[in-house]
Amino acid sequence: MSSSYSNYTNSPCAACKFLRRKCTSDCVFAPYFPPEEPKKFANVHRIFGASNVSKILQEVEPHQREDAVNSLAYEAEARLRDPVYGCVGAISVLQRQVLGLQSELEETNADIMRYASCLGGETTSVYGARRG
Repeated sequence: MSSSYSNYTNSPCAACKFLRRKCTSDCVFAPYFPPEEPKKFANVHRIFGASNVSKILQEVEPHQREDAVNSLAYEAEARLRDPVYGCVGAISVLQRQVLGLQSELEETNADIMRYASCLGGETTSVYGARRG
Protein backbone atom coordinates (compact mmCIF):
# COMPACT_ATOMS: atom_id res chain seq x y z
CA MET A 1 0.00 0.00 0.00
CA SER A 2 1.02 3.57 -0.54
CA SER A 3 1.19 4.42 3.17
CA SER A 4 -0.21 3.42 6.54
CA TYR A 5 -3.53 4.66 7.88
CA SER A 6 -1.81 6.49 10.74
CA ASN A 7 -1.03 9.25 8.23
CA TYR A 8 -4.75 9.86 7.82
CA THR A 9 -5.74 10.36 11.46
CA ASN A 10 -4.98 14.08 11.36
CA SER A 11 -6.32 14.77 7.90
CA PRO A 12 -9.11 13.03 6.00
CA CYS A 13 -8.16 11.11 2.89
CA ALA A 14 -8.64 12.86 -0.44
CA ALA A 15 -11.88 10.96 -1.05
CA CYS A 16 -13.51 11.87 2.25
CA LYS A 17 -12.36 15.46 1.93
CA PHE A 18 -13.79 15.65 -1.60
CA LEU A 19 -17.04 14.01 -0.48
CA ARG A 20 -17.11 16.21 2.66
CA ARG A 21 -17.50 13.36 5.07
CA LYS A 22 -15.69 12.09 8.13
CA CYS A 23 -12.81 9.77 7.34
CA THR A 24 -13.08 6.74 9.60
CA SER A 25 -10.50 4.13 10.49
CA ASP A 26 -12.16 1.62 8.15
CA CYS A 27 -12.39 4.01 5.18
CA VAL A 28 -11.93 1.93 2.02
CA PHE A 29 -10.48 4.94 0.17
CA ALA A 30 -7.91 6.13 2.72
CA PRO A 31 -5.03 3.77 1.84
CA TYR A 32 -5.28 4.59 -1.87
CA PHE A 33 -6.25 8.27 -1.98
CA PRO A 34 -3.92 10.13 0.40
CA PRO A 35 -4.78 13.72 1.36
CA GLU A 36 -1.86 15.10 -0.67
CA GLU A 37 -3.33 13.68 -3.92
CA PRO A 38 -6.78 15.30 -4.16
CA LYS A 39 -6.81 15.43 -7.96
CA LYS A 40 -6.38 11.66 -8.18
CA PHE A 41 -9.67 11.04 -6.40
CA ALA A 42 -11.44 13.95 -8.09
CA ASN A 43 -10.64 12.49 -11.52
CA VAL A 44 -11.64 8.96 -10.53
CA HIS A 45 -14.86 10.24 -8.95
CA ARG A 46 -15.73 12.33 -11.99
CA ILE A 47 -15.42 9.35 -14.36
CA PHE A 48 -16.50 6.39 -12.22
CA GLY A 49 -18.31 7.80 -9.18
CA ALA A 50 -17.47 7.16 -5.55
CA SER A 51 -20.07 4.41 -5.15
CA ASN A 52 -18.72 2.40 -8.09
CA VAL A 53 -15.12 2.81 -6.91
CA SER A 54 -16.12 1.69 -3.41
CA LYS A 55 -17.85 -1.40 -4.85
CA ILE A 56 -14.82 -2.23 -6.99
CA LEU A 57 -12.46 -1.93 -4.02
CA GLN A 58 -14.67 -4.17 -1.88
CA GLU A 59 -14.88 -6.82 -4.62
CA VAL A 60 -11.15 -6.86 -5.36
CA GLU A 61 -8.75 -8.87 -3.21
CA PRO A 62 -6.92 -6.60 -0.73
CA HIS A 63 -3.52 -7.27 -2.32
CA GLN A 64 -4.89 -6.14 -5.71
CA ARG A 65 -6.59 -2.93 -4.58
CA GLU A 66 -3.65 -0.60 -5.10
CA ASP A 67 -3.26 -1.84 -8.69
CA ALA A 68 -7.01 -1.45 -9.24
CA VAL A 69 -6.92 2.14 -7.97
CA ASN A 70 -3.90 2.94 -10.14
CA SER A 71 -5.69 1.50 -13.17
CA LEU A 72 -8.82 3.51 -12.39
CA ALA A 73 -6.76 6.68 -11.96
CA TYR A 74 -4.94 6.07 -15.25
CA GLU A 75 -8.16 5.42 -17.15
CA ALA A 76 -9.85 8.44 -15.53
CA GLU A 77 -7.04 10.74 -16.67
CA ALA A 78 -7.17 9.23 -20.16
CA ARG A 79 -10.97 9.65 -20.29
CA LEU A 80 -10.65 13.29 -19.29
CA ARG A 81 -8.17 13.85 -22.15
CA ASP A 82 -10.12 11.72 -24.65
CA PRO A 83 -13.73 11.17 -23.49
CA VAL A 84 -14.58 8.78 -26.32
CA TYR A 85 -11.62 6.37 -26.40
CA GLY A 86 -9.76 6.93 -23.12
CA CYS A 87 -6.57 4.92 -22.81
CA VAL A 88 -7.55 2.80 -25.83
CA GLY A 89 -7.10 5.95 -27.92
CA ALA A 90 -3.59 6.42 -26.53
CA ILE A 91 -2.78 2.78 -27.25
CA SER A 92 -4.05 3.16 -30.83
CA VAL A 93 -1.87 6.22 -31.38
CA LEU A 94 1.19 4.35 -30.09
CA GLN A 95 0.40 1.30 -32.24
CA ARG A 96 0.18 3.50 -35.35
CA GLN A 97 3.52 5.07 -34.43
CA VAL A 98 5.10 1.61 -34.07
CA LEU A 99 3.72 0.54 -37.46
CA GLY A 100 5.04 3.73 -39.06
CA LEU A 101 8.47 3.26 -37.50
CA GLN A 102 8.58 -0.40 -38.56
CA SER A 103 7.78 0.65 -42.12
CA GLU A 104 10.46 3.33 -42.00
CA LEU A 105 12.97 0.78 -40.68
CA GLU A 106 12.13 -1.64 -43.50
CA GLU A 107 12.61 1.13 -46.07
CA THR A 108 15.94 2.10 -44.50
CA ASN A 109 17.13 -1.53 -44.48
CA ALA A 110 16.12 -1.84 -48.14
CA ASP A 111 18.09 1.35 -48.93
CA ILE A 112 21.14 -0.07 -47.14
CA MET A 113 20.87 -3.34 -49.08
CA ARG A 114 20.62 -1.43 -52.40
CA TYR A 115 23.61 0.69 -51.45
CA ALA A 116 25.62 -2.37 -50.45
CA SER A 117 24.77 -4.11 -53.73
CA CYS A 118 25.96 -1.04 -55.67
CA LEU A 119 29.34 -1.45 -53.97
CA GLY A 120 29.59 -4.94 -55.40
CA GLY A 121 29.12 -6.69 -52.09
CA GLU A 122 31.95 -4.81 -50.47
CA THR A 123 31.17 -2.77 -47.42
CA THR A 124 33.29 -0.37 -45.46
CA SER A 125 33.82 -0.74 -41.75
CA VAL A 126 33.39 2.14 -39.38
CA TYR A 127 37.15 2.74 -39.55
CA GLY A 128 37.30 2.92 -43.36
CA ALA A 129 38.87 -0.51 -43.97
CA ARG A 130 37.28 -2.46 -46.80
CA ARG A 131 35.64 -5.74 -46.04
CA GLY A 132 34.48 -8.18 -48.65
